[in-house]
Amino acid sequence: MLIIRREAYARAGLVGNPSDGYGGKTISVIVKNFAARVILYEWEDLDIILSQQDRCQFSSVHELVRDVELHGYYGGIRLVKATIKKFVDYCTAREIPLHDRNFSIRYETDIPRQVGLAGSSAIIVATLRALMDFYRVTIPKEVQPSLVLSVERDELGIAAGLQDRVIQVYEGVVYMDFSPQQMRVIDGFECGHYEPLDPTLLPPLYVAYSTAAAEPTETVHAPLRVRFQQGDPEVLEAMRRLARLTDDAREALLKRDAERLHHVINENFEIRCSICPIAPNHLRMVEVARSVGASAKFAGSGGAIVGTYRDESMYERLTAALSEIGCVVVKPIVS
Repeated sequence: MLIIRREAYARAGLVGNPSDGYGGKTISVIVKNFAARVILYEWEDLDIILSQQDRCQFSSVHELVRDVELHGYYGGIRLVKATIKKFVDYCTAREIPLHDRNFSIRYETDIPRQVGLAGSSAIIVATLRALMDFYRVTIPKEVQPSLVLSVERDELGIAAGLQDRVIQVYEGVVYMDFSPQQMRVIDGFECGHYEPLDPTLLPPLYVAYSTAAAEPTETVHAPLRVRFQQGDPEVLEAMRRLARLTDDAREALLKRDAERLHHVINENFEIRCSICPIAPNHLRMVEVARSVGASAKFAGSGGAIVGTYRDESMYERLTAALSEIGCVVVKPIVS
């Protein structure tokens, strides 16, 4: 029996987010410590199997409410179903023939949910990889992130940008430019300019997260997108500053200037604070990390932070301080 196993990893936005959805620039790193995994095998019927994340049994009504707040009403199953639909749409529009064999598909993930580590898009990327293998369809690499984004934005109405999907498709470290002059249409999808960078250029990095601080990404992106579309001058200027800051970070990496990158990361967070409401428990994570000398900013929408540290002594102090407020700290596996 043909069995296909594919995975996609968590990610951390190092610099520039959340400008990726607003014509900006970002640099992201893959975080291979956590992954979404999809198993697909030939089957009599098309069968999508519920995972542990798609719960239907709860200890109380309050537990059910919390689960719905974090995962919605459909968990990850809606992501798998929507990915299959968009994949078929893509192939149909391009007259790519698909064989008529059916399959059973299931997913599992250990990416912490709703803390800004891109757990939802990882499920979609892993599913898309499995589908391409099963049907032996090749989709251009630069198109795959845009197709993945269309699953969330067009099919499910989730406000998001390209950054997460780009780094999960390309992996490693990627500099991304989404400015209007760099955007181009390939296979009917808008794609940006993506430049992989050498992971050995990175200074020591950490990622910290707290599942108690989880919140849906729409909480941040939905109101921000409304302000951007209305031409809010403060938001427009912030996106321009984040783009310039990303170029500064790229130059700092290429020159191995860890001190400059430290300041860029911190400034990124200050810009974010100027345009987005920051939950007190999220702000506390950044403040605690900075108190020991590390740089710190959100890895995504909130609930996880990323930054640089100087040496192992600082990392030990960082881990101890963040553990006291309920955070898990890891050194991201990038390559």
